[in-house]
Amino acid sequence: MPGVDGMGERRWILAAVGALGVTAVVTQLVLLRELLGAFAGNELVLGIVLGNWLLLTGLGTWLGRAAHRLRHPVNFLTGSLVCAGIIPVMQVVAVRTLRDAVFTRGALVGPLETWLTTGVVLTPCCVLSGFMLTLACAILAERREIAWVYVADSIGSIAGGVVFSFGLVLVLDHCGALLVTAALSLAVAVLLAWRFGARVMLIVAGALLVSLAFAGRLDDWTTALQYRGQQVVFRGNSPYGRLVVTASAGQRNFIENGVPLFSTHNIEQIEETVHFAMAQRPDARHVLLVGGGVTGTARELLKYPGVTVTYVELDPLILQVAPVHDPRIRVVNADGRRFVQRTTDRFEVIIVDMPEPSTLQLNRYFTAEFFAEVKRILSPGGVLAFPLGHYANYVGPELARLLATADATARQSFRQTLLIPGGRVFFLASDGELTGQLVVPVPTRWVNRNYLDAQLTPDRLADLRRAAATPGAVNRDFQPVLYLAKLRHWLAMFPVQCAPVAVAVGLALLVYLARQRGPAWVVWAGGFAAAALEIVLVLAFQIVYGSAYRQLGVLVTVFMAGLAVGAWGANRRNPHPDPLPSGKGEGISSPPILGERIRVRGLVVLAFSIAGLAAVLPGLIAVGWLIGPVTFVLAGLVGMEFPVACRLTAAEPAVTASRLYTADFVGACVGALLTSTVLVPLVGVAGTCWITAGLNAVAGVVLWWRR
Repeated sequence: MPGVDGMGERRWILAAVGALGVTAVVTQLVLLRELLGAFAGNELVLGIVLGNWLLLTGLGTWLGRAAHRLRHPVNFLTGSLVCAGIIPVMQVVAVRTLRDAVFTRGALVGPLETWLTTGVVLTPCCVLSGFMLTLACAILAERREIAWVYVADSIGSIAGGVVFSFGLVLVLDHCGALLVTAALSLAVAVLLAWRFGARVMLIVAGALLVSLAFAGRLDDWTTALQYRGQQVVFRGNSPYGRLVVTASAGQRNFIENGVPLFSTHNIEQIEETVHFAMAQRPDARHVLLVGGGVTGTARELLKYPGVTVTYVELDPLILQVAPVHDPRIRVVNADGRRFVQRTTDRFEVIIVDMPEPSTLQLNRYFTAEFFAEVKRILSPGGVLAFPLGHYANYVGPELARLLATADATARQSFRQTLLIPGGRVFFLASDGELTGQLVVPVPTRWVNRNYLDAQLTPDRLADLRRAAATPGAVNRDFQPVLYLAKLRHWLAMFPVQCAPVAVAVGLALLVYLARQRGPAWVVWAGGFAAAALEIVLVLAFQIVYGSAYRQLGVLVTVFMAGLAVGAWGANRRNPHPDPLPSGKGEGISSPPILGERIRVRGLVVLAFSIAGLAAVLPGLIAVGWLIGPVTFVLAGLVGMEFPVACRLTAAEPAVTASRLYTADFVGACVGALLTSTVLVPLVGVAGTCWITAGLNAVAGVVLWWRR
């Protein structure tokens, strides 16, 4: 296959790879939000989507091993860049318009259907981007320059993440953000086609670039189709997700990333949230409300004479859509957990009106550590209230597990707990007295004497007490057993699907790993560590600092920067690559022997360094300011592995790039999927880190043994 000559032409190819990195990251962030919105996902759905993304990109890099057979590779790269810019826009349209055509509207979609459907949706852009990475490596021909492709892709990913998180998401809708990256890809494709004389691609890319100007109302049209039958009164992006507000029968429904947050004018839920807690302390003057205030809960609290409300809401877009105007309501735009950690105020009643712990981020509001933080700012004898679960005169095993875990966790900080059976089960916790004989001293429409007599019967109260009294594990920040219980409950609705898929995927992974050589094993383990430990670090950051999105974006950017710096440093320090052997043998190259031994030793040292860092990580993340530096060091070690492994793999450049990129993506896929859905819930953060350390140590041993 003809290559590219000259430093200037090589820079054009690397510029195309950088543009691909920008487009791929923005597309990933947008499609993650869109697919979560379509499937109303929990952490497992997020893991499935992200796992599919990495796996399919790895498939693309594997298919790219045939790139050296192309007669006009630069033309093919240019055409692929055009497709990489346009396809994501079409995918968003497909997600919004076809979900209800394939599945029953409003019905839950199981993990198998989610895996298959998201796989179909993601295949075009993921396989194409993976193939382009291998193709660029094949065009640049030498193994040393394969590593520069890795660096260019990482730099593009950094730029894409920063531009989306701190720019595009704040001023544009999802379609608009993808049109911007499409314009970038098409512009680079035009320049690439002009530089290399690809006239047909020059015309096609130029025409598509001009046509983007006529796609301005695409988001309006597709959102209306997605929520047909409802009136869409607002749609917009915030740093925390895609927010859509619909109206029906005078009620407004707030939906973020497909998950219903709350509805206004839901009188039953509003009054239960307020009065179950306030009836315990009707003379309270200072009340903290975490979440849900725009539904009317904050105003309902003002029925109590002399009360002042501090209402904490994370997403500023929610406050923009439904502002709260009352001098007795102090609105704080902040992460609720972070506010509780930092405030010096005291409150007689604290109401945490958050969705159930179906994600690791939400689980932070139901842990022993959070309850201890709440107790610090409660006045003596004050009351904490939060909803968890739904009770309809029967406590099933899943609900019993939730209630027992929550009760055991709350009792770590409070002497008394009480469960109130309303539309939702409400937990009350205090060091003072709690009573199930509620009297509401203010006028209400729903929670009146007749309602309370019907709901708070002795048998219903006793039913919940029995469930809570069963042995339950304590839910902690780094041991999220309550999140695991919610995940099990969701999976229990699809019992036939999960086991066969898990077995099939596990067998396929074992077959894949059994066929890998030493360098690919190390790269696979490094990819696993990158994904798994990044999730651990993000979780630790949220626990220590709250869901501070901008700082969280910086943390992810630090990780990508570490990858780029590590790959760049390893590429600069190594001498020019050894010549390829005359044959097409695979494995570790033989000439020259001294250079090979040095590189094997270096790759083994990197594998054991990652293992060592993973092993001590549980102790390091307890010190908040170390999270950033540790993130950079971890990413730098992972980034250094790829260039060194390139020089140890003796094969055609396209085959080398294909094998190592595939190992990297498959390892990251397994790490991302297992960490958030299995490892952290089952063995906690420390166990996850030690398993990751073990995998990387084994990979280093395998490489050394096969040297």
